[in-house]
Amino acid sequence: MPAAKPTVFVVDDDVSVRESLEMLIEAAGWRPELFASAQAFLERAPVAVPHCLVLDISLPGLNGLDLQKQLVALRPELPIIFITGHGDVPKSVQAMKAGAVEFLTKPFADAVLIEAIRSSLERSRNFLSESAEVQGLKERFSSLTQREQQVMKLVVDGLLNKQIGGELGISEITVKAHRGKVMHKMKADSLPSLVKMAAKLGVPPAKA
Repeated sequence: MPAAKPTVFVVDDDVSVRESLEMLIEAAGWRPELFASAQAFLERAPVAVPHCLVLDISLPGLNGLDLQKQLVALRPELPIIFITGHGDVPKSVQAMKAGAVEFLTKPFADAVLIEAIRSSLERSRNFLSESAEVQGLKERFSSLTQREQQVMKLVVDGLLNKQIGGELGISEITVKAHRGKVMHKMKADSLPSLVKMAAKLGVPPAKA
């Protein structure tokens, strides 16, 4: 089954701009979704494919910067490319400080926007990949028994089997057995690999 096309959201109250961007985005091989207002976009559920937002800064009602503020709180992973017909430097600085990927002044070259979208989609793709990896790690960690989780935390803290046994009041042989199950269930092929997994999971140290 072919992978779903990346989605490029466009929020602009000018229908002619929306239509021209729709054709440009489709020609580049992505799927456009068009919105005439910020409020309409907020009602759109998040998607699970690489995506980004091309956002006009001057909108009726909720403007582009106000929408960005809401999205930073609601969907901080969403890359935003601002477009505007007015070269407003303070607004540009404000948008970029808030995390915008790009700020383009109309009229802009198609190639410039396409490159900004491509960069944004790559950023989104990396985020989704990282999120999927962390979710997988969470599921593996939750499959560990309480004792195995305790052993894992002590292992990544750098304790030897004998020391772990002393901490938990169990034999070194039992520690080795638990450790083997941890490595198997977490699909870790080495101690450094397990340490990296623990870091991505934000597993707190066993001993504060």
